[in-house]
Amino acid sequence: MSVLNEKSVFTSLKQKGPLATPDQVELDRCFSSQSRAWVTNLKLSELDVTKYRALRRQIFEFLDIGSFKEISLLLANGEARQHCSRRACALLGNMFGISGTEQEIIFKVNEYARTADSVIKSLQNKLFAPYASHVAITNEVEIATDPVDLLLMIFDDRYHKKARFEAHRKLSLMSLAGSIDQRERETRIEEKFAQFLVFLNEYVWSTTQKIGEHDIVYLLSHHSDVDFSCSEVRVIKKEEAPAVTIGQGMKLTLLKRRRFRTGNRELPIYVSIRKKPPEAKVLKLLRKNEKNPAVAVDDELGLMAVLNSEADVKIFQNHLTQSASKADSFMILEDISDTLTGGIHKGSSKGSSTKTPMLKFFARLGGMRVEFIIHTNRSWVNYMYQRDVAHNEYEVKRIFDSGVADLLFPQEIYFLNHQTVRNNMIRLFRKQIEEAWLWTENGSG
Repeated sequence: MSVLNEKSVFTSLKQKGPLATPDQVELDRCFSSQSRAWVTNLKLSELDVTKYRALRRQIFEFLDIGSFKEISLLLANGEARQHCSRRACALLGNMFGISGTEQEIIFKVNEYARTADSVIKSLQNKLFAPYASHVAITNEVEIATDPVDLLLMIFDDRYHKKARFEAHRKLSLMSLAGSIDQRERETRIEEKFAQFLVFLNEYVWSTTQKIGEHDIVYLLSHHSDVDFSCSEVRVIKKEEAPAVTIGQGMKLTLLKRRRFRTGNRELPIYVSIRKKPPEAKVLKLLRKNEKNPAVAVDDELGLMAVLNSEADVKIFQNHLTQSASKADSFMILEDISDTLTGGIHKGSSKGSSTKTPMLKFFARLGGMRVEFIIHTNRSWVNYMYQRDVAHNEYEVKRIFDSGVADLLFPQEIYFLNHQTVRNNMIRLFRKQIEEAWLWTENGSG
């Protein structure tokens, strides 16, 4: 579902809707021709009317006012504004279940503001990198962390339309960040992530390696001219890598591998263990058109693994189950999807490719639910480099095809043609993949 359609839960951010940021703000002219035209447009949808009334009530309650005209008094009266900020801080603390002193609540709210900025900057630094100056945050909005200051900016005609939209956008993203933080505290995700690392180090990985120790190898892969899929891949030692000549259609990819013991053998495995950062969770809520992280974010804890062969993948799966038993926990696998041995991957996300082979499942153990994505060397190389499959392409497609790019950077404010940007970024990532003959570095958790 596109975040821009009529059922979007982010209606107030849509610039092609009745709640769009206007060119000018007129708090004292409720019966102007512009206002009458706006009301007529709003009444075209009963749902929009309901959403507007709910939003208006929230604004009035948050600012402790009875009408939009009273906003002018807050804009002119610094003392009243300060009192309003302190009251709003207490309200937010109770809403998001933040315990502590006033300063501790303010610190948390400031964290939400930093997360909101990080959402925009993460896109600016990667998917919009060549267009960074177009989407840069207005200075006054970026430094603002007080929700009342941001809300009042929206109604202050001294600010340009772009700044007022960005203040509105920042408040919306802060609200999502607050919901995510509340969910993380309720589910004790930090504690579970630490427990998961302990489980891996004590029961899964080989004890012949120190914690954090890796065996460094390289994958030397050859790729098809048609779609840059992997036609051949082999593991080479790090000592051999400097002597390898990388030609057209070849990639040399570094892997830092751990080991796990099964019987009398130790098998190598590359792993990337991650806990989704708040800004990634915010983007996922936007892509899923959802404000409830309990519904949309089901992969807070995750592990991606790469093994030499499909046989090793099955061995590792059995090893996981046995390791859980040693840790005094039964382990069940949920939502299993296996396309390593054939079949089509049916991704639920916008922009996902049916060509992506992988073993994917959720493991429930020790009070945790962890997402596992497992590859062979060949499928991993395809996941990194194949056309229409490569992860960088997927990131571009899911942000643009879901409507998130247009929601956060509407064309009428940022003067960007999103279809052009999308296609240009895919071409740029393809060029980086197919024309870069240097080693590709991959870290490990």
